[in-house]
Amino acid sequence: MRAISQLSLFDFEINDEKIIVPPIKCQGIKTKLVPFIKEHVSVPENGTWIEPFMGTGVVTFNLAPKKAILTDKNQHLINFYKGIQNGTITSTSARKFLEFHGKKLEVSGKDYYIQMRKEFNENSDPMYFLFLNRADFNGMIRFNSKGQFNVPFCQKPNRFSKAYITKICNQIANVSNIMKNKDWTFVCSNWQDTFDKAQKGDFIYIDPPYIGRDTSYVGEWPEEEAVSLAQYAHNTEASVCLSMWKENEFRTNNHLYDYWSDFKWFEQNHFYHIGGKEENRHPMIEILAIKS
Repeated sequence: MRAISQLSLFDFEINDEKIIVPPIKCQGIKTKLVPFIKEHVSVPENGTWIEPFMGTGVVTFNLAPKKAILTDKNQHLINFYKGIQNGTITSTSARKFLEFHGKKLEVSGKDYYIQMRKEFNENSDPMYFLFLNRADFNGMIRFNSKGQFNVPFCQKPNRFSKAYITKICNQIANVSNIMKNKDWTFVCSNWQDTFDKAQKGDFIYIDPPYIGRDTSYVGEWPEEEAVSLAQYAHNTEASVCLSMWKENEFRTNNHLYDYWSDFKWFEQNHFYHIGGKEENRHPMIEILAIKS
């Protein structure tokens, strides 16, 4: 395995290109890979852009296809973006919500965060989901076996400063503007049903959970399901792009070589801020495996 040098801050800059950053944070988000993805992926002219693992939606928001089917097993992500799409969640409503609960968080700290988390697990309110996502540890999204959000507090009672709230609200406004005049459908669904909707002329972008990593974001991601995904990708008439890690200085993703070697690969150095400790965060090579 060839060595991967430690990446500098310069390697993470997105230069002069305007990147739409989503209001929801998530481990493994592809924000810094958007220029790389846009370089190698073509949005279908007349077909449908399909994402079976939508996540934060950062790739779709930046490629801005006219027609898209965006699905995820995490109902809270889907409900949040449906709220922006139908106008029940706006930058104004988010500001009021975050200012009100942010002040209470500043006074009561962890106790108030735990209270909000408990209420969210009872009401599934998308605004509570936004609050928790931006006030929890390391911007994580994690649920226990009972489907309850269980990420601990970030230990910053003054989390929701005026500038921070404005940043989040601007992100909501940007996403809302991108959605306008678009034929986008948000669905809580498993990836198999999403694949079954694809036809020739469509483009499927897949960013599945990483084998061997914590997948408690929603459900589990065993080896056999990853193999099944590869089979679906090979059998569909639609074009497919897999986004996946290839290797880091410690190990190689052998699954790629076993099941995706006949796709065309493009690679780029990348870095995820997903470890709890700085020393556990390492650069890696990210690949796009494409079947046109």
